[in-house]
Amino acid sequence: MIATQEQFVDWLRSVAPYIHAHRGKTFVVAIAGELIAAGRLNALVQDVALLTAMGVRIVLVHGFRPQVEAQLREKGVGSRYSHGMRVTDEVALDAAQEAAGQLRFEIEATFSQGLPNTPMAGATVRVVSGNFIIARPVGVIDGLDFQHTGLVRKVDAPTISRALEYGAVVLMSPFGYSPTGEAFNLSMEDVASSVGAAIKAEKLVLITEVDGVIDAEHNLVPEMTVAQAESLLSRLPDPQQPTDTAFYLRHAVRAVRGGVTRAHIIPYALDGSLLLELFTHDGVGTMIADEHLEHLRQATADDVGGILQLIEPLEEQGVLVKRSRTEIERDIANYTVLEHDGIIFGCAALYPYPEQKTGEMAALTVHPSAQGQGDGERILKHIEQRARALGLQSIFVLTTRTMHWFIKRGFVLVEREWLPPDRRLRYDDQRRSRVLVKHLS
Repeated sequence: MIATQEQFVDWLRSVAPYIHAHRGKTFVVAIAGELIAAGRLNALVQDVALLTAMGVRIVLVHGFRPQVEAQLREKGVGSRYSHGMRVTDEVALDAAQEAAGQLRFEIEATFSQGLPNTPMAGATVRVVSGNFIIARPVGVIDGLDFQHTGLVRKVDAPTISRALEYGAVVLMSPFGYSPTGEAFNLSMEDVASSVGAAIKAEKLVLITEVDGVIDAEHNLVPEMTVAQAESLLSRLPDPQQPTDTAFYLRHAVRAVRGGVTRAHIIPYALDGSLLLELFTHDGVGTMIADEHLEHLRQATADDVGGILQLIEPLEEQGVLVKRSRTEIERDIANYTVLEHDGIIFGCAALYPYPEQKTGEMAALTVHPSAQGQGDGERILKHIEQRARALGLQSIFVLTTRTMHWFIKRGFVLVEREWLPPDRRLRYDDQRRSRVLVKHLS
């Protein structure tokens, strides 16, 4: 029981930085129709409701490819595709309208549930939908008339933003309307990326039938810059179906180029993939951003809260010496932080002793969710670079539990008498820390 309680506390602490980072932000979440056809709508709605309870503003865009296919089969009509788009004749338009109407009611009903012992218990999630999209026809391409297939021309961003400020989830179907009242069948991806860019959303999350971007060795690529994604797209053939890598990737790139901060491609087949992508360090799909999201830098006053959240659990366990907010604020220039997507995942401080040509590295910490990936070593190397820049010839650490980690990285054990005189006076006899030194070449 105690172990379970500790695991719960550790987990809650680990997601706290994400909760702070996401509160008040706007996310556009696009769900493929295949997710609904697979019976996963209920779980997805519960996850979206949880996000709204945390203060995240949600625009939900649904797809309906399999539902339209089902409607057409009932009518005894086949589907026609070209250039990766459905050719929407009168029959296909009628099938799309029927499918969209049914899905809208199903989604709204799911948001209205409030069963006890579920994430929806006590939740009041209002859903707003409307004619937020002005569309234009695709027209004729290579001699083929796409008829009622359209593209987004304009998004009513002010109205969507007002609905979000009211606290509602904005639900959007892949339909748009012309000024003359014509209806056009749009793609979920076009609507989602266009809306994300128009309202300058923090994130676009495409929940799809693909795992993300897969590299030549069949490994998932967890993160790409826009430049890397565009380079990959230039080498891939034009997508013809949603399972093609380029199909979702090009819309993700378009959204980021349009002002969306991050775009994510994640699988619907993994239960809870939306939460796993948003609340874990590595996520479960592929994230596209304008630049690399992880970097080491010198800390600033704005980082004090993040550093405190990172080191407090280790202070409570006795691994680190307790430091007050005042101490960290005073010494903030000594700290190096490892930041990923705006969240601090690691830190360390360097306290120089110029007369002895050495410096103490203190508070080396890596968040549990990011351990085992070499981040601790990266921070250490950065501290070594800072020490060399200050003309120091060595760095030392005092540790009670991680001696072997440092020894593996070139530190040697010395007696405490080795310490600079000022530091020796502040040695805590009760902690009985080991002193390890690394000489810098």
